[in-house]
Amino acid sequence: MPEKNTSDLPMRAMKDIPTPNANAEQITSTVKHSGKVTGYNLSNGQTVDKQQGVAMAKQGGIKGVGVSTRNGNEYLKSLPDDDEGNNLSSLPSQKS
Repeated sequence: MPEKNTSDLPMRAMKDIPTPNANAEQITSTVKHSGKVTGYNLSNGQTVDKQQGVAMAKQGGIKGVGVSTRNGNEYLKSLPDDDEGNNLSSLPSQKS
């Protein structure tokens, strides 16, 4: 039986991997309430809530992320690139 390649598993687990526009923003930090991500701070200084972030990413407005789904709710997830420092979970966060 051939061995399955699990190195691309994180990418396959994403619902959507949008292609970012040339002027796409980057997430610089997350906004959390009671430990859960509720929004994102972007490289242009804008703060968007979770739903706006997902919509922007789908339209190519945020780079370095894909869209995943958990319990019917969409959320952003870092694209795997072997750099732990730019993972959303590694970014600074602020409380809302």
